[in-house]
Amino acid sequence: MANERDATTVQAWKAIGGSADLTAKVSYRGAGEVLPAVLPVRELARATVGACSLAAAELLAARDGGTVPGVEVDEAAVATAFTSERHLVVDGRALTPFAPLSGFWRTADGWVRTHANYPHHRARLLAALGIDGGTGRGGTSGKDDGGAALVGRLTETLAGLTAQEVQERVYAAGGLAVAVAPEPGRGSITRGQPLAETVAAGGTGGRRLSPADVPAAGVRVLDLTRVIAGPVATRTLALLGADVLRVDSPGLPEDPDSHIDTGWGKRSTLLDLDSAEGRGVFLELLDSADVVVTGYRPGSLDRRGLAARELMARRPGLVVAQLCAWGWSGPWADRRGFDSLVQAARGIAAIEADSEGRPGVLPAQALDHGTGYLLAAGVLRALCERQTDGRGRLLRFSLAGTADWLLNDVTSEPVREGGYEAADWLTESASPYGPLRHALPPVRYEGSPGTWAGPPTRWGTDAAAWLGAGEQGA
Repeated sequence: MANERDATTVQAWKAIGGSADLTAKVSYRGAGEVLPAVLPVRELARATVGACSLAAAELLAARDGGTVPGVEVDEAAVATAFTSERHLVVDGRALTPFAPLSGFWRTADGWVRTHANYPHHRARLLAALGIDGGTGRGGTSGKDDGGAALVGRLTETLAGLTAQEVQERVYAAGGLAVAVAPEPGRGSITRGQPLAETVAAGGTGGRRLSPADVPAAGVRVLDLTRVIAGPVATRTLALLGADVLRVDSPGLPEDPDSHIDTGWGKRSTLLDLDSAEGRGVFLELLDSADVVVTGYRPGSLDRRGLAARELMARRPGLVVAQLCAWGWSGPWADRRGFDSLVQAARGIAAIEADSEGRPGVLPAQALDHGTGYLLAAGVLRALCERQTDGRGRLLRFSLAGTADWLLNDVTSEPVREGGYEAADWLTESASPYGPLRHALPPVRYEGSPGTWAGPPTRWGTDAAAWLGAGEQGA
């Protein structure tokens, strides 16, 4: 177990306001060349998990009045968790991560990357390009849609357009496609996004957390996130003892496989925030919440009267953590985005290209997973600071910020000795979806939980209420 201070972990820890001295508590166990890539993905992955583990240990000590326990992070556990969706087996069925119409496509002058995993995104992509998609097949994910003939029509259409034409036409239709930047620094989007921001502090009044066996015990978290980074963050908070209630719109079904992969330890309810009744229930939940995590585009909740500052004004001491794809400033701030698209537009796909020049990908959805662990770490640190001053925090993270960090600041380190068998970090659990094979959590400190308290519940079937409602003071 190596215990030298890791420079990338120090960067991540300082980005969320931590003291660099405390990073001496973090050590890593090597597993060989895991998450191999041109870019230092292994270093990013272990640092974000290390920072999250340290934040958990720090909060536990703040609650108990003791010393911060040591943090031990295994790179094998990290590598397995960062590819958790690839290891998930649901009742004997392996997942299909991407739909046929999601991927890289040649254009008249380069490449574009599309994302069409959800039926509404698939429909918008095809409509923008004037392609008749038919009725489609498959369930809520749309991953079975798109036969060979449809793929052929899309290939032919895109080949006759420039990458910028495709990008802007699809965006105008509400779909998802980006031009692949030929190298970092080339492209149409603002760069230099910060890794993390603490924008403002809410008023005093946050409750002081009592001593507990796990860091986030009794913490109430409203989870308004989708696909992958936000749910990874809230899954991690649930691991550490939080009561996490995910809130979705009844009109926007979730991909069942994504929900299973990231729903561990959480509950799931449906609320129509466009209705007075739905907003009323949400505000009742807010009145005894500690944390709100959002993963919608900037401004989406503001239009519903649920802007971060309004939430914090209603609930003094509230921690609000916001996540978006492209950053909180610049011309792309309000655009939809996913990890794969940010990789393409930021120049990562070009760096990871194959010998024939076809754009490549990172060995994991590393922007998603890394941002998720960093966001969870930021929330834990904010709760730790609230123990002292009673104040809430407004935190902001973006996939683009994590991408810029990977491209500009994360440094390659020698591969640490050790072997890697993913099976060592997989387990099986019963669930409402049948037996599941799944990855174990990588967050580790002395005495940490080994896995979640329970499996994912059926999407949208839980009551819009806190566990033990009435037992915890507001």
